[in-house]
Amino acid sequence: MLGNCLDNVREKSPLIHNITNYVTVNDVANVLLACGGSPIMADDLGEVEEITSICGGLNINIGTLNSRTIPGMFAAGKKANALSHPVVLDPVGAGASTLRTKTALDLLRQVHFAVIRGNISEIKTLTQGSGKTRGVDADLSDAVTEDNLDAAVAFAKEVAARFDSVVAITGAIDLVADKERCFVIRNGRPEMGKITGTGCQLSGLTAAFVTANPEHTLEAAAAAVVMMGLAGELAFQRLEEGEGNSSYRNRIIDAIYHMDGKQLMEGARYEVR
Repeated sequence: MLGNCLDNVREKSPLIHNITNYVTVNDVANVLLACGGSPIMADDLGEVEEITSICGGLNINIGTLNSRTIPGMFAAGKKANALSHPVVLDPVGAGASTLRTKTALDLLRQVHFAVIRGNISEIKTLTQGSGKTRGVDADLSDAVTEDNLDAAVAFAKEVAARFDSVVAITGAIDLVADKERCFVIRNGRPEMGKITGTGCQLSGLTAAFVTANPEHTLEAAAAAVVMMGLAGELAFQRLEEGEGNSSYRNRIIDAIYHMDGKQLMEGARYEVR
Protein backbone atom coordinates (compact mmCIF):
# COMPACT_ATOMS: atom_id res chain seq x y z
CA MET A 1 0.00 0.00 0.00
CA LEU A 2 2.75 2.49 0.88
CA GLY A 3 4.46 1.92 -2.45
CA ASN A 4 1.18 2.52 -4.26
CA CYS A 5 0.90 5.87 -2.51
CA LEU A 6 4.16 7.03 -4.13
CA ASP A 7 3.15 5.65 -7.51
CA ASN A 8 -0.09 7.65 -7.27
CA VAL A 9 1.86 10.85 -6.60
CA ARG A 10 3.96 10.29 -9.71
CA GLU A 11 0.90 9.46 -11.79
CA LYS A 12 -1.30 12.35 -10.63
CA SER A 13 1.41 15.03 -10.14
CA PRO A 14 -0.61 17.04 -7.58
CA LEU A 15 -0.19 20.81 -7.51
CA ILE A 16 0.60 21.85 -3.93
CA HIS A 17 0.25 25.36 -2.54
CA ASN A 18 2.97 26.04 0.04
CA ILE A 19 2.94 28.84 2.57
CA THR A 20 6.28 27.91 4.01
CA ASN A 21 9.31 29.51 5.55
CA TYR A 22 11.90 31.38 3.55
CA VAL A 23 14.81 29.40 5.04
CA THR A 24 13.81 26.24 3.17
CA VAL A 25 11.38 27.29 0.46
CA ASN A 26 13.68 26.31 -2.42
CA ASP A 27 14.31 22.84 -1.01
CA VAL A 28 10.58 22.30 -0.45
CA ALA A 29 9.92 23.17 -4.09
CA ASN A 30 12.67 20.86 -5.31
CA VAL A 31 11.61 17.91 -3.18
CA LEU A 32 8.04 18.26 -4.44
CA LEU A 33 9.31 18.15 -8.00
CA ALA A 34 11.51 15.17 -7.12
CA CYS A 35 8.60 13.10 -5.79
CA GLY A 36 6.46 13.83 -8.83
CA GLY A 37 4.40 16.71 -7.46
CA SER A 38 4.30 20.33 -8.54
CA PRO A 39 4.90 23.26 -6.16
CA ILE A 40 3.55 26.77 -6.04
CA MET A 41 4.45 29.30 -3.36
CA ALA A 42 2.17 32.20 -2.48
CA ASP A 43 1.63 33.90 0.87
CA ASP A 44 0.12 37.33 0.14
CA LEU A 45 -3.44 37.77 1.38
CA GLY A 46 -4.37 39.24 -1.98
CA GLU A 47 -3.87 35.96 -3.83
CA VAL A 48 -3.75 33.00 -1.43
CA GLU A 49 -7.40 32.03 -1.83
CA GLU A 50 -7.16 32.15 -5.61
CA ILE A 51 -3.96 30.09 -5.63
CA THR A 52 -5.41 27.59 -3.18
CA SER A 53 -8.44 27.13 -5.42
CA ILE A 54 -6.34 25.94 -8.37
CA CYS A 55 -4.24 23.55 -6.28
CA GLY A 56 -5.02 20.11 -4.95
CA GLY A 57 -3.53 20.51 -1.49
CA LEU A 58 -2.08 23.09 0.92
CA ASN A 59 1.02 23.00 3.11
CA ILE A 60 1.22 25.57 5.93
CA ASN A 61 4.57 25.95 7.70
CA ILE A 62 4.99 28.54 10.47
CA GLY A 63 8.79 28.52 10.48
CA THR A 64 9.26 32.22 9.69
CA LEU A 65 6.08 33.91 10.85
CA ASN A 66 5.38 37.58 10.28
CA SER A 67 2.34 39.78 10.56
CA ARG A 68 1.96 39.98 6.78
CA THR A 69 1.74 36.27 6.08
CA ILE A 70 -0.29 35.07 9.06
CA PRO A 71 -3.65 36.31 7.66
CA GLY A 72 -2.80 34.52 4.41
CA MET A 73 -2.41 31.24 6.26
CA PHE A 74 -5.88 31.50 7.75
CA ALA A 75 -7.48 32.58 4.47
CA ALA A 76 -5.81 29.80 2.49
CA GLY A 77 -6.64 27.18 5.10
CA LYS A 78 -10.30 28.12 5.22
CA LYS A 79 -10.51 28.19 1.42
CA ALA A 80 -8.93 24.73 1.22
CA ASN A 81 -11.42 23.43 3.77
CA ALA A 82 -14.31 24.88 1.78
CA LEU A 83 -13.01 23.09 -1.32
CA SER A 84 -12.35 19.83 0.61
CA HIS A 85 -8.64 20.04 -0.21
CA PRO A 86 -6.28 18.41 2.31
CA VAL A 87 -4.21 20.77 4.46
CA VAL A 88 -0.95 19.94 6.26
CA LEU A 89 0.25 21.92 9.28
CA ASP A 90 3.93 22.10 10.22
CA PRO A 91 4.03 23.96 13.57
CA VAL A 92 7.74 24.74 13.41
CA GLY A 93 9.04 25.95 16.75
CA ALA A 94 5.69 25.89 18.55
CA GLY A 95 6.63 26.51 22.16
CA ALA A 96 9.67 28.61 21.28
CA SER A 97 7.73 31.87 21.26
CA THR A 98 4.29 33.14 22.17
CA LEU A 99 3.61 34.18 18.56
CA ARG A 100 4.38 30.75 17.14
CA THR A 101 2.39 28.90 19.78
CA LYS A 102 -0.63 31.18 19.54
CA THR A 103 -0.67 31.13 15.74
CA ALA A 104 -0.48 27.34 15.63
CA LEU A 105 -3.26 26.94 18.20
CA ASP A 106 -5.46 29.50 16.43
CA LEU A 107 -4.93 27.69 13.12
CA LEU A 108 -5.98 24.41 14.73
CA ARG A 109 -9.15 26.07 16.03
CA GLN A 110 -10.14 27.64 12.72
CA VAL A 111 -8.83 25.22 10.06
CA HIS A 112 -9.18 21.46 9.82
CA PHE A 113 -5.90 19.75 9.01
CA ALA A 114 -5.65 16.39 7.29
CA VAL A 115 -2.16 15.97 8.78
CA ILE A 116 -0.28 17.69 11.60
CA ARG A 117 3.46 17.03 11.25
CA GLY A 118 6.01 18.08 13.80
CA ASN A 119 8.59 16.91 16.30
CA ILE A 120 7.49 15.57 19.66
CA SER A 121 8.11 18.85 21.50
CA GLU A 122 6.00 20.83 19.02
CA ILE A 123 3.13 18.34 19.22
CA LYS A 124 3.25 18.29 23.02
CA THR A 125 3.09 22.08 23.04
CA LEU A 126 -0.05 22.03 20.89
CA THR A 127 -1.80 19.56 23.15
CA GLN A 128 -0.36 19.90 26.62
CA GLY A 129 1.50 23.18 26.73
CA SER A 130 4.44 21.22 28.10
CA GLY A 131 6.72 20.47 25.17
CA LYS A 132 10.31 21.65 25.46
CA THR A 133 11.97 23.13 22.39
CA ARG A 134 15.51 24.18 21.59
CA GLY A 135 14.66 26.84 19.04
CA VAL A 136 12.91 24.80 16.34
CA ASP A 137 14.34 21.45 17.48
CA ALA A 138 12.85 18.92 19.87
CA ASP A 139 14.30 18.74 23.36
CA LEU A 140 16.10 15.49 24.11
CA SER A 141 13.95 14.97 27.20
CA ASP A 142 10.88 14.71 24.94
CA ALA A 143 12.39 12.16 22.55
CA VAL A 144 10.52 9.01 21.53
CA THR A 145 12.62 5.98 22.51
CA GLU A 146 12.15 2.22 22.69
CA ASP A 147 11.64 2.61 26.45
CA ASN A 148 8.70 5.02 26.17
CA LEU A 149 7.38 3.81 22.81
CA ASP A 150 4.10 2.37 24.09
CA ALA A 151 3.22 5.62 25.82
CA ALA A 152 4.28 7.65 22.78
CA VAL A 153 2.05 5.56 20.47
CA ALA A 154 -0.90 6.07 22.82
CA PHE A 155 -0.16 9.81 22.91
CA ALA A 156 -0.05 10.02 19.09
CA LYS A 157 -3.44 8.31 18.82
CA GLU A 158 -4.92 10.64 21.45
CA VAL A 159 -3.69 13.71 19.58
CA ALA A 160 -5.09 12.36 16.32
CA ALA A 161 -8.47 11.80 17.94
CA ARG A 162 -8.46 15.26 19.52
CA PHE A 163 -7.88 17.10 16.24
CA ASP A 164 -9.57 14.55 13.94
CA SER A 165 -6.33 14.48 11.95
CA VAL A 166 -3.47 12.18 11.13
CA VAL A 167 -0.53 13.10 13.34
CA ALA A 168 3.05 12.55 12.19
CA ILE A 169 5.61 12.86 15.01
CA THR A 170 9.08 12.71 13.55
CA GLY A 171 12.36 11.96 15.27
CA ALA A 172 14.73 9.03 15.72
CA ILE A 173 11.59 6.86 15.73
CA ASP A 174 8.74 8.27 13.65
CA LEU A 175 5.09 7.83 14.60
CA VAL A 176 2.25 8.37 12.11
CA ALA A 177 -1.15 7.82 13.66
CA ASP A 178 -4.86 8.24 13.41
CA LYS A 179 -7.08 7.53 16.40
CA GLU A 180 -6.94 3.76 15.85
CA ARG A 181 -3.62 2.82 14.21
CA CYS A 182 -0.03 4.00 14.44
CA PHE A 183 2.80 3.36 12.02
CA VAL A 184 6.07 3.06 13.95
CA ILE A 185 8.77 3.88 11.39
CA ARG A 186 12.49 3.34 11.85
CA ASN A 187 13.88 4.69 8.58
CA GLY A 188 16.32 7.59 8.51
CA ARG A 189 19.79 8.67 9.62
CA PRO A 190 20.81 10.90 12.56
CA GLU A 191 22.91 12.96 10.11
CA MET A 192 19.67 14.29 8.61
CA GLY A 193 19.52 16.59 11.61
CA LYS A 194 22.58 18.39 10.27
CA ILE A 195 20.57 19.64 7.29
CA THR A 196 18.28 22.62 7.62
CA GLY A 197 14.86 21.81 6.29
CA THR A 198 14.40 18.05 6.15
CA GLY A 199 11.26 18.47 8.24
CA CYS A 200 9.99 21.24 5.98
CA GLN A 201 10.67 19.08 2.95
CA LEU A 202 8.77 16.22 4.57
CA SER A 203 5.74 18.43 5.14
CA GLY A 204 5.72 19.30 1.44
CA LEU A 205 6.04 15.61 0.56
CA THR A 206 3.22 14.79 2.95
CA ALA A 207 0.91 17.32 1.31
CA ALA A 208 1.60 15.76 -2.10
CA PHE A 209 1.05 12.22 -0.82
CA VAL A 210 -2.26 12.90 0.93
CA THR A 211 -3.51 14.93 -2.04
CA ALA A 212 -2.77 12.06 -4.43
CA ASN A 213 -4.28 9.46 -2.07
CA PRO A 214 -7.44 11.07 -0.71
CA GLU A 215 -9.00 7.85 0.60
CA HIS A 216 -5.87 6.72 2.46
CA THR A 217 -4.57 9.68 4.45
CA LEU A 218 -2.87 7.61 7.16
CA GLU A 219 -1.06 5.35 4.73
CA ALA A 220 -0.12 8.30 2.49
CA ALA A 221 1.40 10.25 5.39
CA ALA A 222 3.28 7.14 6.52
CA ALA A 223 4.59 6.59 2.99
CA ALA A 224 5.91 10.16 2.87
CA VAL A 225 7.72 9.68 6.19
CA VAL A 226 9.21 6.37 5.02
CA MET A 227 10.30 7.95 1.74
CA MET A 228 12.12 10.80 3.47
CA GLY A 229 13.86 8.50 5.92
CA LEU A 230 14.82 5.98 3.26
CA ALA A 231 16.16 8.76 1.04
CA GLY A 232 18.33 9.84 3.96
CA GLU A 233 19.72 6.33 4.26
CA LEU A 234 20.41 5.96 0.55
CA ALA A 235 21.96 9.41 0.29
CA PHE A 236 24.27 8.75 3.23
CA GLN A 237 25.51 5.56 1.57
CA ARG A 238 26.37 7.53 -1.56
CA LEU A 239 28.38 10.30 0.12
CA GLU A 240 31.96 10.48 -1.07
CA GLU A 241 35.07 11.49 0.84
CA GLY A 242 35.12 15.21 1.51
CA GLU A 243 31.36 15.69 1.10
CA GLY A 244 29.32 17.20 3.93
CA ASN A 245 25.84 18.36 4.74
CA SER A 246 25.40 20.41 1.56
CA SER A 247 26.12 17.41 -0.64
CA TYR A 248 23.99 15.26 1.65
CA ARG A 249 21.01 17.57 1.10
CA ASN A 250 21.36 17.27 -2.66
CA ARG A 251 21.77 13.51 -2.53
CA ILE A 252 18.59 13.18 -0.46
CA ILE A 253 16.63 15.04 -3.12
CA ASP A 254 18.25 12.89 -5.81
CA ALA A 255 17.29 9.71 -3.93
CA ILE A 256 13.67 10.90 -3.81
CA TYR A 257 13.79 11.73 -7.51
CA HIS A 258 14.82 8.18 -8.42
CA MET A 259 12.69 6.27 -5.91
CA ASP A 260 9.66 4.26 -7.02
CA GLY A 261 7.02 2.38 -5.09
CA LYS A 262 8.87 -0.92 -5.27
CA GLN A 263 12.07 0.53 -3.82
CA LEU A 264 10.10 2.31 -1.11
CA MET A 265 8.45 -0.90 0.02
CA GLU A 266 11.68 -2.89 -0.10
CA GLY A 267 13.45 -0.34 2.08
CA ALA A 268 10.58 0.48 4.47
CA ARG A 269 11.14 -0.49 8.10
CA TYR A 270 7.94 -0.13 10.07
CA GLU A 271 5.30 -1.84 12.15
CA VAL A 272 1.67 -0.94 12.79
CA ARG A 273 0.34 -0.79 16.35
